[in-house]
Amino acid sequence: MRRIGLLGGMSWHSSIEYYTKINEAVAGQLGGHHSARILLDSTDFADIREMQVAEDWAGNDASLVATAQRLVDGGAEAVAIATNLMHKCAPAIEAAVDVPLIHIVDSIATVAKRQDYSTLAVLGTKWTMLDDFYTGRLEEQGIRTLVPDEETCLEVDQIIFDELTQGVFTDASRARYVESMNDLKARGADAVALSCTEIGLLVPPETAPLPALDSVDAHVAAIVEWIVANEPVTIRH
Repeated sequence: MRRIGLLGGMSWHSSIEYYTKINEAVAGQLGGHHSARILLDSTDFADIREMQVAEDWAGNDASLVATAQRLVDGGAEAVAIATNLMHKCAPAIEAAVDVPLIHIVDSIATVAKRQDYSTLAVLGTKWTMLDDFYTGRLEEQGIRTLVPDEETCLEVDQIIFDELTQGVFTDASRARYVESMNDLKARGADAVALSCTEIGLLVPPETAPLPALDSVDAHVAAIVEWIVANEPVTIRH
């Protein structure tokens, strides 16, 4: 079984979801006492958040590159960033380490194509929705994207950082996210990408008003596929 290196702690609430779901999937495929070979480097999110607010993306690049390199030095054979927004730093990581990076956007694109969704609403941080590193990568793979108006993007972003990444999940915020999903559905979205790893904790996919692709679930599926690629998966103990 291959060993994955997870860049975690952004936030730790979603890192728990990654750790749990990767292990559950590996155990489900291989049976018995199997669990995933995972190296997790969990950062102090306050440092990352400070650089986000300052728009210091060069600083975040340097921080995540150092994290990825520690994981590789520790034996990781591939790395994955356990958050959507920090894939803004993916090019710097890919340029710095000699192992594959399993990209969350590619994971979402794979699921969308498999399920024949052509237009994805994207909900996440303001950078995820308004910058090109995320929606542009989906568009390059033939998937049209829709995002809320700028005012709503800022409100969605505020809820993420004031509440979700701090483990706060309220009915009022849940209702606001569902309202935004309905607006995007009316504009032509045939599915919504929950493109912040905590959104699925606020609005579970089964409760969304249109088909929802949980970015954690999509990313975990790709990670597990890579982990077990050299392992027979049909024999259960």
